[in-house]
Amino acid sequence: MIDEQAIRTRYLAIKDQLTEKGRRLFVAAEKAAAGYGGTASVCRATGVARSTIIRGAKELAEAAPATARIRRGGAGRPLVTSTDATVLDDLRRLVEPATMGDPMRPLLWVSKSREKLAAALRAMGHSICANTVATLLETLDYSRQVNRKTREGSHHADRDGQFEHINAQVAALQEAGEPVISVDTKKKELIGDFKNGGSDYRAKGCPDQVRVHDFVDKDLGKVAPYGIFDIAANAGWVSVGIDNDTAAFAVASIGRWHDEVGCVRYPHAKRLLITADGGGSNGSRVRL
Repeated sequence: MIDEQAIRTRYLAIKDQLTEKGRRLFVAAEKAAAGYGGTASVCRATGVARSTIIRGAKELAEAAPATARIRRGGAGRPLVTSTDATVLDDLRRLVEPATMGDPMRPLLWVSKSREKLAAALRAMGHSICANTVATLLETLDYSRQVNRKTREGSHHADRDGQFEHINAQVAALQEAGEPVISVDTKKKELIGDFKNGGSDYRAKGCPDQVRVHDFVDKDLGKVAPYGIFDIAANAGWVSVGIDNDTAAFAVASIGRWHDEVGCVRYPHAKRLLITADGGGSNGSRVRL
């Protein structure tokens, strides 16, 4: 349904400010916005002839973008760097990573949000807002970025040899039909109606209701998932512990996997190779 009254109101409000061509382009734009039946509706609402509306539509389709500048050169608010010569240098010192925690610096151990940077600059005597700080940070080639895992730590001389040895052991046991599993303890999880990542399909307007705060439920507590991955079968197994992540829990999880899955999948197995990250319940110095 085309609202002709709205078209008439807009046209009467602006027609005296437009040239003849401008009025043609205006009614043509209204015709395009109205869609099917727009020519007749715009004609009735504005009193402009159908032929004029159609002519304006052709001009609108063929019109080249305006290149002439209407606003005079130099107009607009001056850049803050032109009225405050030191603001850029002060901002650079604030965001420089090496300055964080330096007792001689004015901004110590805070997140580098633009609001806090603006507050620090104002404390130094600059008149500036958070949006201007964001513009200046782009000038300094700064942007918000997340952490990236790239540092490997120390590189032991025998590291490659260790992994080649592990790979050879895995390949040999798999060729012999023996089971090879990889184990790992996952992050502890709260039990209860707590918010977690991801989504699922539900009826519109009926999201799953969860708790606002992630306080531990004293009755349900936390669980420690212990994952076991069968490399050859490409299948996983997860044991959920309600107590601490101990070596006893790790051994019990592997034993349960063997009793439920391993002995069925590998009925003639005589050896089991387990690969794991060192530490915690999988520590190399744990007696179990």
